Parts: sequence; structure tokens; C-alpha cells
Amino acid sequence: MANEDKKDFNAMLNDPKDMPKTKVITDQKTIDKYGGSLMYFAPPLVYDKLMKQIPKGKVITVTALRDYLAKINHADFTEPITAGAFTSIAAWASSQRETDLTPYWRTLKAHGEINPKFPGGVDFQKERLEQEGHQIIQRGRKNIRYYVKDFETVLFDFV
Repeated sequence: MANEDKKDFNAMLNDPKDMPKTKVITDQKTIDKYGGSLMYFAPPLVYDKLMKQIPKGKVITVTALRDYLAKINHADFTEPITAGAFTSIAAWASSQRETDLTPYWRTLKAHGEINPKFPGGVDFQKERLEQEGHQIIQRGRKNIRYYVKDFETVLFDFV
């Protein structure tokens, strides 16, 4: 995102954007990729509420959030683009509040990657995750990325 200091992310967070909703997908490539034709769209506030449930010492991936939302809403999958955008909105909204904070640093990209676009960047998130007992590893030489080591063992399960 750009111009984060000029945006009201809490207003964005509380805008349901005609969601929740489901849509039947007819594009065969999408059906094949995601394993079905019923796509669920969750509003931004839903992502924020789920992200707030992740306790200290645990993490979640955006993919796991999407899978959980699809499951509880009887859909084949949750729309991936809005999921990424709305987790970012939740993170930035939290950074603009004094209270009722969302521990967004516990929400990771696929494969346990730290999201460099979240507030504070990688350094802030690394520090918070290390304080919570996670080991952070670096991958790449030119395109350096950071991951929570063995993130699968500390994934939160919404059961």
C-alpha cells in the first residue's frame, strides 16, 4: 500500500463492501486451481476478528484464514486477493489505534513468510515474533525474505 499515513484504515476496516457473499465461479482454471466453484468473500472486519484470536506463541497464515472461512461458510474457497488486502487493512488499522490492537505480526504469508508490507516492516515483526519465542530465518541472497522457522508446528487451529 502507499500513503498509509494519509488513509483511515479503521474506516476501511469497518466498511463491509457488500460482504459477506458467495459467488459461483465458472472459469475452469480457477475451479481447478482452488478445487471448486463456490467462492466466499469475507469483509475486512472478519479478518481482523480472526487475527485477534491468534494467541502469543502461535501464528496463522493468510491461506489458513481463507481455508477456515471457506469451511465455516460452506464454500469451496475464499477469494485470495481480498484476503491479502483485508489482512493488510486490519494490520494498518491496528497501527492507527491506541487500544484494541490486533497482533498482526502473527499473521504470515504462505510458507510462514513475514509480510514486509505490514506496519513496521520486517524488522518490527521479527522483533515481536522473536519476543514470542519464534525463530526467524532468512532466505535468498538478492531477494531476501524472512520466515518463521517450523511455522507449521505453531499454527493456530480455530477448531
